[in-house]
Amino acid sequence: MSKQVVLAGFHAVNSRVRVKPDSIKVVYVDPTRRDKRMQECRARLQEAGVKVMNADVKRLDGMAPDIPHQGIVALANEIENALTFDELLDQITDKTLLLILDGVTDPRNFGACLRVADAAGVQAVIAPKDRSASFSPAAAKAAAGAWETVPVVTVTNLAASIVELRDAGVTVVGTAGETDKTIYEFDQNRAFAWVLGAEGDGLRQLTRKRCDDLAKIPMFGGCESLNVSVAAGICLYESVRQRK
Repeated sequence: MSKQVVLAGFHAVNSRVRVKPDSIKVVYVDPTRRDKRMQECRARLQEAGVKVMNADVKRLDGMAPDIPHQGIVALANEIENALTFDELLDQITDKTLLLILDGVTDPRNFGACLRVADAAGVQAVIAPKDRSASFSPAAAKAAAGAWETVPVVTVTNLAASIVELRDAGVTVVGTAGETDKTIYEFDQNRAFAWVLGAEGDGLRQLTRKRCDDLAKIPMFGGCESLNVSVAAGICLYESVRQRK
């Protein structure tokens, strides 16, 4: 039996309707919200044959606590969009672009990274089974549908997996503020992977050691670091720029 997940907010619900409407069991909406956005969403749900029920704000808050659900919450079957690591290794080509997240435990940051990865055409996101965020309403909302489109590969030993990626021909570059090289000094017209750690902690030492090299994003203001999803966007779009 498929695991049931909660999708909160217009982005998450609309994306699931677009990708796989038959996976949605029911959508609960706030009947007091009658604006154009809600009307358009309800029409889309009706056209897709999705069951819609009214629910007061208190009930919606209980289904998606601490999430700005915008008056709409869906219950749906989880979409299996994960590759195994071995399957990913078999699919590597010279056009492969990967994002590796080391210790990103905040679900909103993880979801936002998936959204950036989807936009940049990343083949897969790799994360450790431990010390990493997993599917949640907050992550799904931040991902804005990318959880359904970007394969997430979970691995038991991230450092060992990086070594296997390198053996398979992937250049693996980690981000670190203390290195002299910048993200613009690497040839990314090849199988390439960026490795990013959580804001503050950064990459773990063993992860750093297993990378081919380290790079930094030049910082010219008073801030010492960037949110991990912002950093991911800057790194990935340098890869996109070079490849275009």
